[in-house]
Amino acid sequence: MEIVRKGFQVLLGAALMYAGITHLTTNRTEFQAQVPTWVPLSADFVVLASGVVEILLGLALASLGRYSVQVGWVTAAFFVAIFPGNISQYLNHTDAFGLDSDRARLVRLFFQPLLVAWAMWSSGAWVIVKQMRRQAGRDSY
Repeated sequence: MEIVRKGFQVLLGAALMYAGITHLTTNRTEFQAQVPTWVPLSADFVVLASGVVEILLGLALASLGRYSVQVGWVTAAFFVAIFPGNISQYLNHTDAFGLDSDRARLVRLFFQPLLVAWAMWSSGAWVIVKQMRRQAGRDSY
């Protein structure tokens, strides 16, 4: 099971690297359409910065280093941090990435929690959470 989990960690890392590269190149305009208007930075800067972060997170996940758990937590937090962009795309009816209907944009919202779970599970962070809960339960007696 450990090999499967690590395989999914590398797969997520590769997906993040790919997405990050497309932030900087071919899909830059598409990603700009997702930046909420209330963000006090230029959409282009947000897209470039998030692309660099995705590449770095992807490299860190794919390297299978000894800090996998910490990288998993940071990756999960990153997915939470960019979720307002997906909500903004839905609320503002913004077409991007082939999401040209409210239904398609709404369905996409349900995939973000799956990415958070993927980051937590594949990095081993989920196991740490379970251990902490068990320990907290023992400490309460």
